[in-house]
Amino acid sequence: MKLFSPRPAALSNFGRFAAVSGLFVAARYLTILPVPGRHATGLVGLGRAAAWFPVVGLALGVVLLVADQWIVRLFPGLLGALLTVTLWKVLTGGLHLDGLADCLDGLAGRDPNHRRVIMSDSRIGTFGAIGLILFLMIEIVALAALGPGARWRALLAAPVIGRAMPPLLARLYPAARADGQGAAFVGEVAGVAAAAAVLIALIVAGVTLRAAGLAATLVAGFVAVLGARFLVGRLGGITGDVLGAAVEAAELAALLTVTAWTR
Repeated sequence: MKLFSPRPAALSNFGRFAAVSGLFVAARYLTILPVPGRHATGLVGLGRAAAWFPVVGLALGVVLLVADQWIVRLFPGLLGALLTVTLWKVLTGGLHLDGLADCLDGLAGRDPNHRRVIMSDSRIGTFGAIGLILFLMIEIVALAALGPGARWRALLAAPVIGRAMPPLLARLYPAARADGQGAAFVGEVAGVAAAAAVLIALIVAGVTLRAAGLAATLVAGFVAVLGARFLVGRLGGITGDVLGAAVEAAELAALLTVTAWTR
């Protein structure tokens, strides 16, 4: 039997491969960056890669701050912030904005089942359209209000903080349905993955923004948890759209906190 037993080195190599594979899975789903492998079509299997979400956010932040360094040299004020935020949303494929718009539209429903039906409609409604316009306007103005030193730090930290929220919420709230993408994600996220995601966000935010970063992480977490709690009460549990909305809400809360702190 020993002849067929895997060697410790082989097991170690497999563990490293599985870890890197999880990073690729998270990056392919959360961004449009060219990552090797097949793109995910849903949240099935994504929960096992949840600990990598903030790492993907860090990569996204690096791309944003490098691009923003050139944008601010070429374009003034609000126009520069508009272009950076546009790049931000394009790099994510609008994934989280779609979830935010669906959640806002779903608020008009009569009961949890009706609200989930509204959210599953690919068309955007009045609440979703108005909400997205106001949300993006606030985000653009908040970024434009930051000084050069705080701006690049916020661009690096905010995507990390935002992507630490889905693993956290998956451990705090049940899925809205027994099947579906949200249920698959919630069922796969381990407690250690959620803790690791939050810890990574705290470390990155603390290193880049110090006390302001820690405050931004706490405020963003509070906003995401409180907002998710409200939506869970309206929908009967977590859905993929709720997770996407939490990412956007946490990123905006982090930007606003840093903007207020610097003043």
